[in-house]
Amino acid sequence: MRKKKVAGVFMSLMVAAGVMAGCGSANTSGDGDKDGVIKIGANLELSGGVASYGQSIKEGIELAFEEINKEGIDGKKLKLVPFDNKSDAPEAINGATKLISQDKVAAIIGAATSGNTKAQIEIAQSNSIPLLTPTGTSADVTVNKGKLNDFVFRTCFIDPFQGTVAANFAAKELNVKTAAVFIDSASDYSKGLAASFKELFTKMGGNVVIEEAYLAKDTDFHAQLTNIKGKNPDFIFVPGYYEEVGLIVKQARELGLKVPMMGADGWDSPKLVELAGKDALNNTFITNHYSSGDSDQKVQDFVKAFKAKYKDKSPDAFNALGYDSAYFIADAIKRAGSSDPKKIQKALAETDGLELITGKMKLDKNHDPIKAAVILEYQNGEQTFKTKVNP
Repeated sequence: MRKKKVAGVFMSLMVAAGVMAGCGSANTSGDGDKDGVIKIGANLELSGGVASYGQSIKEGIELAFEEINKEGIDGKKLKLVPFDNKSDAPEAINGATKLISQDKVAAIIGAATSGNTKAQIEIAQSNSIPLLTPTGTSADVTVNKGKLNDFVFRTCFIDPFQGTVAANFAAKELNVKTAAVFIDSASDYSKGLAASFKELFTKMGGNVVIEEAYLAKDTDFHAQLTNIKGKNPDFIFVPGYYEEVGLIVKQARELGLKVPMMGADGWDSPKLVELAGKDALNNTFITNHYSSGDSDQKVQDFVKAFKAKYKDKSPDAFNALGYDSAYFIADAIKRAGSSDPKKIQKALAETDGLELITGKMKLDKNHDPIKAAVILEYQNGEQTFKTKVNP
């Protein structure tokens, strides 16, 4: 198994090197625009460990493209070219390579996770192709060691903001004094959220009494949860992905840990309820990018349109961010007056005040949005809108 994986990574890198050798020649002339069609790639986790995220993003993009194409952009239509990266970084590299060199897309939307987004960055940068992640929240997606990745953008806010929102909520709204932190030790997403949570929580007088760790794909968390129970914390912060979090919440409740638990947007999947159970999720909270329960008319119009297309399914935050990413790209193409990737990149960077479902889009110098977060509470397996927090 290990040899196959190493070989797969090697082959992915070799293929990618072929694209990067072009040094921008692969698609800078607007080959994504032919016969009145502008091709936009979607390098997403449509299968594998976090398939729920990629599938939701794709649904949102498809709804937005249908709406946009009713009028078109200067007489042109947007065409989605999807690639399934299988929730795997080497496959994300393959996807970026194919979308740029073979499909000649004008821009790429994806991936859902920070890791699979970062796998594509060097290819996108080398070929001057805009790369827009709807949900890659790690701070180093857009900036690497202090240097801006100038062709990389995101629609979501970043991990440090989510972590500080969670710490504020725990200290001020739940009035907790002690906390346990339980992270995926191999995940930049999980570690980044934990770091920002701990920094603010302790500054506000809170005490992190224990830190425990697990690895993605683990299924038995009883040992770590028993250690946490022994420290008797008021609150447990679990910044992970739904696949493990669902089991963690379930096993925590079985062990008698009834205290509030909280995470971030990585919890946001219908699969979480299946894994944890409705009752176990009571008294849990998440920070997120949007809520279908928000009374804002723009949000409610989106919910109505989404339910009409997807058989009364209520849209989650990944649906909303996929939808917003499509409109973000479309707005940039319209302002650029071109499908030339370099002109799209310039228009994306200049975005200021674009009204989207997840908030008004204004980018800072690092290509990161400045916008509000929401806090949701699970009640009987349903997400309920609790409050909106401005940056």
